[in-house]
Amino acid sequence: MSPTEKLQKAVELTLTAGYQLNKDAFEFLSIIAAVEDPVKIVNKALEKIESLKDKPLFIEKGFLEELTKKPEPLEENLAQSKAVDTQKALAIEQEPQKQPLEGKNLFHPYAKEVEANLNVIEDFGSKLSSSGALEDYLEYFQDRFRRLEKLLRQRIDVKSATSIIEALKAPPNTKLKIIGMVTEKREHKQKVFLTIEDMTANVTVLVPQNAPTEVLSKARMLLLDQVICVSVTKTRGNLLIAEDIILPDVAQKSQNRAPVPVYAALISDLHVGSTMFQKEAFKRFILWLNGKYGNEEMREIAGRVKYVLIAGDIVDGIGIYPNQGKELAIKDVYGQYRMAAKFIEKIPDYIEVVIIPGNHDAPRKALPQPPISNAFLETLQESRKVYSLGNPSLISLHKVEVLIYHGRSLDDVISTVPGIEYTHPEKAMTMFLQCRHLAPVYGGKTPLSPENRDFLVIERVPDIFHAGHVHTLGYANYRGVLVVNSGCWQAQTEYMRRLGFVPTSCLVPVVNLQTLGVKTLSFA
Repeated sequence: MSPTEKLQKAVELTLTAGYQLNKDAFEFLSIIAAVEDPVKIVNKALEKIESLKDKPLFIEKGFLEELTKKPEPLEENLAQSKAVDTQKALAIEQEPQKQPLEGKNLFHPYAKEVEANLNVIEDFGSKLSSSGALEDYLEYFQDRFRRLEKLLRQRIDVKSATSIIEALKAPPNTKLKIIGMVTEKREHKQKVFLTIEDMTANVTVLVPQNAPTEVLSKARMLLLDQVICVSVTKTRGNLLIAEDIILPDVAQKSQNRAPVPVYAALISDLHVGSTMFQKEAFKRFILWLNGKYGNEEMREIAGRVKYVLIAGDIVDGIGIYPNQGKELAIKDVYGQYRMAAKFIEKIPDYIEVVIIPGNHDAPRKALPQPPISNAFLETLQESRKVYSLGNPSLISLHKVEVLIYHGRSLDDVISTVPGIEYTHPEKAMTMFLQCRHLAPVYGGKTPLSPENRDFLVIERVPDIFHAGHVHTLGYANYRGVLVVNSGCWQAQTEYMRRLGFVPTSCLVPVVNLQTLGVKTLSFA
């Protein structure tokens, strides 16, 4: 269980027991989650409260501090310093201006001696051509269908699929397979009705209530505009009865590995310019990359970081959400980028930095997004080299292929699919791999540009799939693809508070490109 999941469970335990954590207590658990299990702390707190005569409504920070033991050593994939104890972690929160911890030995970064091996395989945002005409939309959806149909037909169990028009001509009780785009989905009395369309016709497919549980579950999780294959039985009319649903999905893959033990730090959602930007924590991250923060283990990790990948929302932007102006420290977008440049330019020059835009950044909001213009990055480009790419982009780092995507369409999946929540963004990202598309739903919260090619189809399966946007850290391995959502560097805004959303900020997943193992470091 990741630190984020443990923190979420600790909060749930508290609420279930009839108590609440005040703001300071929650922040305390957020920090200490990097070095100690917050669930154990909350369980101890609840046990102690039960023995009290006067039980509090709110659990306070001081009460939790009394129960805190020295931290246990961390697991491999949840790394924070083994030598930094709880009191030191708290001192970072209480004294943000305090000088960072430094090791006794000089910092000799291994990554400095390793030559960079970064190749841009696809920068989708640099290939835009849409004029916005009606014909562009038709061409866009036809291209999406053709590309996903091709991926489906690569499966042995789909090769025999026929067109819908041919399926409708088949005799009753014929069993066959069709490939189509889901244009409508209705649920009625535990039945699911799907309207499926291909280049020849459309048809209604019924998933009956007595269908296998797995098939019903697949049907309920389908998204509009998703391209699927359905095993069906023809009825006497034009209705088809579904027996199975087959997704394009990704096959189990053999991961590419770097020949040398260099690391990539995955971050996103800085939101520079917001009053909620965690400036002091981000300074600690920059100091860490320079070998000036943390103990020997952390410095050893820092010395192997060769790449920093930033998956969008470098700045907070202007007019993105209601009443945003009240929470802006810098009300000029150029000023926001200048401030961001001051941080990023302090990353050691032997580390390669890759930046893509998010929905808060300056480029257009419709996907795919072009790279952030040099007009905004001029200050940064003058001080150091950065790779400014479009959203999404596919790159390779020492032969390890990384798909970087900001993740705006995660909102559509999370708001539509049962059981998919903001607390587990890696599950929604896994759905993109199953759909083989980064934004399956058209007309939701994610604006899509009708390009003559659908650049959001995942034709080339990456080794690492990195996204952000939802401000929640989460990662998993799906069929050989390391799926990582990198959290954020912004505290809870008033807008987030009204939505009941609590971000997990200042946590950095660092990937060893030789093993694809993940270590999570806290800079809170």
